[in-house]
Amino acid sequence: MRRACFGRPSLVRIQDRPLGSPASTFNTGYVDRFAARLRQLSSDIRVVNYGCPGESTVTFTGGSCPGLADGFKLHSAFHGPQLRAAESFLRAHDGEVSPITLTLWGNDWLPLLLDECDAKPACVREQGPHTISAIGSRLKSILKRLRAAAPDAEIIVTGAWNPDPEHLAELEPVYRSLNAAIARAASGSDARVANARLALNPVGTVEKQQARLCTFTFICSKGDPHPTEAGYRALAAAFLTASGYTQK
Repeated sequence: MRRACFGRPSLVRIQDRPLGSPASTFNTGYVDRFAARLRQLSSDIRVVNYGCPGESTVTFTGGSCPGLADGFKLHSAFHGPQLRAAESFLRAHDGEVSPITLTLWGNDWLPLLLDECDAKPACVREQGPHTISAIGSRLKSILKRLRAAAPDAEIIVTGAWNPDPEHLAELEPVYRSLNAAIARAASGSDARVANARLALNPVGTVEKQQARLCTFTFICSKGDPHPTEAGYRALAAAFLTASGYTQK
């Protein structure tokens, strides 16, 4: 396990936010929760949050942050592609940054799930493998670049979960495949994966999974797949588990 550099500048980023919430004022996401837990180990840890609302693996590498295009003020401002900004920060703080968190799959996946397939399981099962392969390939490339810029940092990637309470059983194999692609990409750069499926789609009956999803996301109350505060606490716990810091 790579040793974390607590008390030094740490790059921690978040991908998602509740719909309509300006990124700069959103301070109850998993990054904030995870950082709060890390401060119990090192009180002066610093968070640098380059998270961009709407970011995908394509825009993360190529630029045109959707949140900036929509006029949102980000937590930590940057110019150009987020990946290039992260690389510059990491190289400017060589050996000082850990952990790095990365959430990149939702804005690549949801257009297929909601727009192309209209949440129809048969369509998702048919079209999903191509999208999953593309996500895995781009994520692998992104993680290799981050690892090159931060050879000794702990990198933790968010796994995927099924946000659709009506098709949990039918799409379980698809999300298992998506998570396998994320895990392969992470493994290639000695990164870890936070098990978001275990947090938001727990093992058990469909009814139990639906209840958890309705409590931990806004999908049942507002049709919004983003996590509630309870959901972000669960994700932060998944990151803490993946990090292994509690075992030190």
